[in-house]
Amino acid sequence: MKAVVVREIGGGFNVEDIAIDDPIGQEVLVEVKAAGLCRTDLSVAGHRHDHPVPAVFGHELAGIVTKVGSEVTDFTVGDHVVGSLIQFCGRCANCLADRSFQCLQREATLRNADQPPRLTRDGTDVAQGFGLGAFAQQALVHSNQLVKIADEMPFPQAALLGCGGLTGTGAVLNAARVRPGESVVIVGAGGVGLNGVNGAVIAGASPIIVIDVAAEKLDKARAFGATHTVNSAEEDPVAAVKEITGGGADHVFDFVGIGKVQEQGIAMLGKGGGLYLIGVTHGQTMNVDGRALLQGQNSITGIHMGSGVLRRDVPRYVDMYLAGELQLDGMISREISLDEVEAGYESLKDPTVTRVVITRF
Repeated sequence: MKAVVVREIGGGFNVEDIAIDDPIGQEVLVEVKAAGLCRTDLSVAGHRHDHPVPAVFGHELAGIVTKVGSEVTDFTVGDHVVGSLIQFCGRCANCLADRSFQCLQREATLRNADQPPRLTRDGTDVAQGFGLGAFAQQALVHSNQLVKIADEMPFPQAALLGCGGLTGTGAVLNAARVRPGESVVIVGAGGVGLNGVNGAVIAGASPIIVIDVAAEKLDKARAFGATHTVNSAEEDPVAAVKEITGGGADHVFDFVGIGKVQEQGIAMLGKGGGLYLIGVTHGQTMNVDGRALLQGQNSITGIHMGSGVLRRDVPRYVDMYLAGELQLDGMISREISLDEVEAGYESLKDPTVTRVVITRF
């Protein structure tokens, strides 16, 4: 099959012919119909020298089941599915407590050393990014990383739910549990941040303040439901938030991951407010005044994958999309072919481009 292979870290994305095995055990073979370009894959493929190569990345997956392993009971050939990088065993204490996003045995979704590799190239093992490898015509995935969706759901929009949708919308609805009338600040109006706006709108938050340095992104945030926008390149975002909210926000969601921005997030909080850290930038630190945090009764929470439970949340978001309650169409700026991944990532530097999805394989 055709797949986009990273031959060495920092070596770019190259279309090659590789072999894919048949599913065994709890594995499912999926014909990939759409795969989103997430910056996480770009970051790992470009900088994570501890990741095995050659490798196939891509973790925002939507497609159709074509074959199942002998132990699979919850999928059949022809099912439409979404894949996610939430790897969970289903057996550990956290999984049994409905916190699969905090699984203690994520390796249970992978083949062990005694089993043949899922992907090979000229007899050499090819690794899968996050157990998925969606930048390919087919993906061989453990069933725990898949969820069945309604056939009416379009594949490009469905693919976005496996990472950005779970992370952004879930941060607001699951982790923060925002209630109607509470004030929300979204810092960073990229694809995941816009999903945060989606969550805030669904939760009934007011006001919904979005902060970014790009006017084009702020324009899109207003289209998604932001009641106020702040260009932090032109004005003090802390002062703006305090003025809009009358003293400070109930919830601040940081989708940027820069220490100074996180410090601003803390300063934006009102009494009892919480800062939620979603964006990741390696090597960043922030200074926290413990006394001020205590007096303000504030909290700082790191969120992984929107505290999402794959088989609970993705079908719910699909229903919301089909009902016109969740915006996904406006996120897709470009649809590309499998051999355009490099150019697709380059286009994400344009502030008018929100998400790019592979739909031609």
